[in-house]
Amino acid sequence: MFDFIRKQFIDVIQWESPSEETLVWRFPVADQEIQNGASLTVRDSQMAMFVNEGVTADVFGAGRYTLNTQTLPILTNLKNWDKFFQSPFKSDVYFFNTRQQIGKRWGTAQPVTVRDSDFGIVQLRSFGMYSYRIADPALFFKEIAGVVEAYTGEQLEAQLKNIAMTQLAAAFGTSGVPFLDMAANQVLLSQKMNELLKPEFAKLGLALENFTVESVTLPENIQAALDKRMSMNIIGDLNQYTSYQTAEAISMAAQNEGGLAGMGAGMGVGVGVGQAMASALAGAAQPQAVAPAAEDPQAKLQKLKALLDGGLIAQADYDAAKAEVLKQLIG
Repeated sequence: MFDFIRKQFIDVIQWESPSEETLVWRFPVADQEIQNGASLTVRDSQMAMFVNEGVTADVFGAGRYTLNTQTLPILTNLKNWDKFFQSPFKSDVYFFNTRQQIGKRWGTAQPVTVRDSDFGIVQLRSFGMYSYRIADPALFFKEIAGVVEAYTGEQLEAQLKNIAMTQLAAAFGTSGVPFLDMAANQVLLSQKMNELLKPEFAKLGLALENFTVESVTLPENIQAALDKRMSMNIIGDLNQYTSYQTAEAISMAAQNEGGLAGMGAGMGVGVGVGQAMASALAGAAQPQAVAPAAEDPQAKLQKLKALLDGGLIAQADYDAAKAEVLKQLIG
């Protein structure tokens, strides 16, 4: 008889050992009843919710509660209890894991087609990470989990990734920033994605904590064609590049102890260097006299690449100048 009575009534309701991946867990009531005055314990990073015949009722944050009509006002109304209710009762109790779900990866399984101000219609791939938490248990239960024994983050990830992919195209389309600038400024894209995704996550009862973009790339064939155009005819510019290097070397030597003569004291190198300097300056000046009013964008790219490879300009300067020139080159 004692075992029978113990089986019929529940005095303590708690979620003692939640797994990291489990987002929702239903307390195993089965055919048992909850004793009026039973204890409900909700730990940190948890929330508990009573559900009456599929209808959400009272929600509890972290703490310890004595269950009665005062602490269960919504459930009391649903069951038409009066304030003197003392009998055991039946109700589903769901626990929600509100810990931040971190380190979730997202990526484009297929290229996303977007309209770019520089290249027109292009297909892009992008990858990164995001984190979220359950913020509204009642809404999450209604929109996502429903009546289940348990619901895991793995079950949710596919839907969240699809939402991210939908908004990725919107981010490129509404940001007004060309692909070349966006690829170089992933922080800007991350901020835009956070702005677009937070309302979508909120509709599911979730709070988007962070969304980062780690890479944005073109398809391999387009990237290869772009690289080829950048390096095309670079050999034709080597004479001008060499002249520039010579002038820079002479300028640096002049600042060293001993000046230009110190570069080759006793060997007449000072005179040779002077001649090299004159030739370099003449070589640099001559093309300017015959150069057209507007230099070919492709030639500008070749010069930029040569200066970058020679360590004469920084990567950031190269990226900024490249983006501007490519607007003329590719259109």
